[in-house]
Amino acid sequence: MGCDQGAACERPAHRVNLGPFRIGKYAVTNVQYRQFIEDANYAIPPSWSDPRFTHPDQPVTSVSWYDAMAYCDWLTKRSQNIYSLPTEAEWERAARGGVEGRLYTWGNQPPEGQTGYHESWISSPEPVGRRPASEFGLYDISENVHEWCCDWFDPGYYSSSPSRNPRGPATGSRKASRGGSWRHQVKIARVAARSSIPPDYRYNDYGFRVVVMVNPESG
Repeated sequence: MGCDQGAACERPAHRVNLGPFRIGKYAVTNVQYRQFIEDANYAIPPSWSDPRFTHPDQPVTSVSWYDAMAYCDWLTKRSQNIYSLPTEAEWERAARGGVEGRLYTWGNQPPEGQTGYHESWISSPEPVGRRPASEFGLYDISENVHEWCCDWFDPGYYSSSPSRNPRGPATGSRKASRGGSWRHQVKIARVAARSSIPPDYRYNDYGFRVVVMVNPESG
């Protein structure tokens, strides 16, 4: 986890052991989030007033960390599983696709050479699943929208984080996020890149995907 050639908050690179988990193949979409809104009588995201962000298969955006956690709580109550946002460690493990040390989900080649790079993400996020999947079968991880993580953010956390199932510091003022954004100059982020904003902010390039814990005995 981390990158010694990256920003100061990504250092030092260190080994982390995680328990089993499943992570969403896609970021949560508008059509999925609408089910939550209607069932829980929850507020509509501000971005839905703009037609650029209302395609059913686009990732839902302009959701705060609290909104994302409310969705996870709702999903947990409707199922036999416990859903949450991924920790930074879980997100990075998923984005790496089982290969340690590489800069991007595909390797070390710059993102500008990726298929559709210059035609995508012009004025809004793309509908999910349009570009090739990662080696773990995940779509749009590290691109399209920033994705909320469960952890509080601390730029110096890696120097003292536990080696097993790190969940971030106990408190903070900003929540961690991962991945690239449609409105950035560089559209696809390195897998170790970290970002953060206050948990009540709602930006039109912020979305999320969910994780569910797996009982090792049941697979």
